[in-house]
Amino acid sequence: MSEYVKFAHELADASGKVIRKYFRSKMTVEDKPDDSPVTVADQQTESVMRQMISEKYPEHAILGEEHGYQATGSRWKWVLDPIDGTRSFVAGMPIFGTLIALLDREVPQLGVIDMPILRERWFGFRKRECYFYPSQDDRKPTSCMVSKQKKVEQSILYSADPDMFNNFQKPRFDQVSAQAKLVRFGGDCYNYGLLASGFIDLVIEADLKSYDVMALVPVVESAGGIISDWQGSSDFGDEWDGCVVAAASLELHAQALSLLQTD
Repeated sequence: MSEYVKFAHELADASGKVIRKYFRSKMTVEDKPDDSPVTVADQQTESVMRQMISEKYPEHAILGEEHGYQATGSRWKWVLDPIDGTRSFVAGMPIFGTLIALLDREVPQLGVIDMPILRERWFGFRKRECYFYPSQDDRKPTSCMVSKQKKVEQSILYSADPDMFNNFQKPRFDQVSAQAKLVRFGGDCYNYGLLASGFIDLVIEADLKSYDVMALVPVVESAGGIISDWQGSSDFGDEWDGCVVAAASLELHAQALSLLQTD
């Protein structure tokens, strides 16, 4: 796995170079069929990573947000989201990231949350450690640990966007947010890195896709956190409904699930 770890960092380094070239520049923004925006930066960034993977590991499968699924029959699959938070990217906000995951038989083994403009990075290795790589070149990576907050009423809760919840989900989210100590919106994948580092206690979201979540799983879990759907399942496969709860402790996770499931 050490070879895959090194290569995942190389993918993140390469994607950041492409993204920084386009950040805060004039470009065309197109709307995909689901009304989400896409830019040439999204497409080129994923293309660069896919080419690197195909050259290094031609037998590996690849799933990416922009260019779809390349099936090979391999047990190994790379899952890529070149710009998680394209709306922030388009608006010139630096809190978007690149998500890179490597799955073994559909189980995420390693995950990268790379913040190309902030030049921060989280790297999670399943059942091992999570590391934060700071922007300062003279500072070494540090091991991450969640806050271990156990009570909803003392928790900091984040979600990317209140509009991500449908009419059924929003009242359930509100039941949690009404009890949380602090509720904020925005951040996209950055929230999960901050949860791994102990600054955010709870993230609740909906309407996500496989490429939005696979890299987050090793980061959150290797830092001591819990991540699941709203029913408590950690299976983000074909039957997954796109909902996520990430928490800093088993106790906090259980409280959030109870509130989310209350009619």
